[in-house]
Amino acid sequence: MAHLRSGRARILALPAGLALTASLGLLPAAASAAPLDEAPAAGSAAVVTDGPKMSYVVNVKGGHSTAKAVKKAIAAAGGTVVISYDQIGVIVVHSQNPDFARTIRGVRGVKSAGATRTAPLAAQSTTDIGAEQPLSAAEARAAADRADAGQDPFEPLQWDLPAIKADKAHEKSLGSKKVTVAVLDTGVDDTHPDLAPNFDRAASANCVTGAPDTTDGSWRPGPTESDHGTHVAGTIAAAKNGVGVTGVAPGVKVSGIKVSNPDGFFYTESVVCGFVWAAEHGVEVTNNSYYVDPWLYTCKNDLDQGALVEALQRATRYAERKGAVNVAAAGNARTDLAADEIVDKTSPNDTTPVERVVDPEVCPDVPTMLDGVVTVSATGAKGLKSSYSNYGLGVVDIAAPGGDSTAFQPPEAPATNGLILSTLPGGKYGYKAGTSMASPHVAGVAALIKSTRPHASPAEVKALLYKQADDTACTDPYDINGDGTVDAVCEGGKRDNGFYGKGLTDALDAVRR
Repeated sequence: MAHLRSGRARILALPAGLALTASLGLLPAAASAAPLDEAPAAGSAAVVTDGPKMSYVVNVKGGHSTAKAVKKAIAAAGGTVVISYDQIGVIVVHSQNPDFARTIRGVRGVKSAGATRTAPLAAQSTTDIGAEQPLSAAEARAAADRADAGQDPFEPLQWDLPAIKADKAHEKSLGSKKVTVAVLDTGVDDTHPDLAPNFDRAASANCVTGAPDTTDGSWRPGPTESDHGTHVAGTIAAAKNGVGVTGVAPGVKVSGIKVSNPDGFFYTESVVCGFVWAAEHGVEVTNNSYYVDPWLYTCKNDLDQGALVEALQRATRYAERKGAVNVAAAGNARTDLAADEIVDKTSPNDTTPVERVVDPEVCPDVPTMLDGVVTVSATGAKGLKSSYSNYGLGVVDIAAPGGDSTAFQPPEAPATNGLILSTLPGGKYGYKAGTSMASPHVAGVAALIKSTRPHASPAEVKALLYKQADDTACTDPYDINGDGTVDAVCEGGKRDNGFYGKGLTDALDAVRR
């Protein structure tokens, strides 16, 4: 099958042609500035404020009093505070001072600071991410004719539900309305008839600027923006209501937290806002099917990039402390994330990429490889690692259906398409594939666990996720297209390996008490 290059590699889903993302990476570390004891003196040289307008995160060490002093230093250095997340000591700043980051790093109380992008802030244009495969009227009619009593009309086409025993789980429980899964993504169309019954407006917001906007509908994708988040939301919690498809946890709530700008970029300030918003609004699970731009591999030993990793790690840890399990897609570059070295030719993706060799332990894929995050690889309809899915022993925690080329892994009848069927904006339905589609299956199972055990902590929910997963041994040799060439090497044993982690997620065990 021919592989087309996706124009939106940063969203961890593949369009109809299963276009594969490339891996991203690191610029040389900048020189460290000599520390200063306080904010720049009032009598010092005038601050330049006519450079390109850039966005920064400033990570503070210490409490509120320290943050207050740092904010004064930010102003003195030509910065404007957009919002301050004092709960985690992260301040989002805009500045036109080209020397802002170097200056503020030297201020007492600042642990790290860095630009969140390599392109200046500007009005964004929209670009297509590649078409999904729409569900045809003929397929819809055929599926509805085959649906059994108790099935939604298109459920016969959802091979992914029986693959994780979600169909059997629904006989016991659909999940609790007291549990909300937040979809940090490109936006969710809450007017969709399969999503409206389960939508949690109070836990939804638009975080694109780095500060939450709760204007009604602000969390929806615009008419020319990506349908990615709506598809993800349907996999988690499309209602079992006699309409369309069924989600993994069709009785739980789902919220939309928009963290992608109109151009499809997921920048640090937006994602930090998303995690803090979820944490402050009682969300039990977050789903993260993206990587944070402009670096696929964000290097902790670079002054700018290291500040981004610090801010995002603080945000995910805060969400978990407040009760959320954070689930993330492993990525679609068929890369071994446990390798000693990875060649990255595509970062930064918002200006001019440079080729670099990175160590993924130093330069993690964020949020996928952050501590505490559940990392999900994708499988196809035959239960094998999907052709595009990233993998890695000690990195991948668990596997779930993400779909694959029908030529590689065809489903059993009555399903006809090897991709994942879910909701699309405007009341539509369509197929997509990617680890983006795998991650929401695990988020749905985590929601079922939380529904069954409402007092379980995030650590306990994760432990049950892994314990209940169905052991899946390495596929060896792995020749997914049958051309006689090994496409990837799986390391590890039956109970924990680089392809499937602790195994394939299990929805039925999640609802057993």
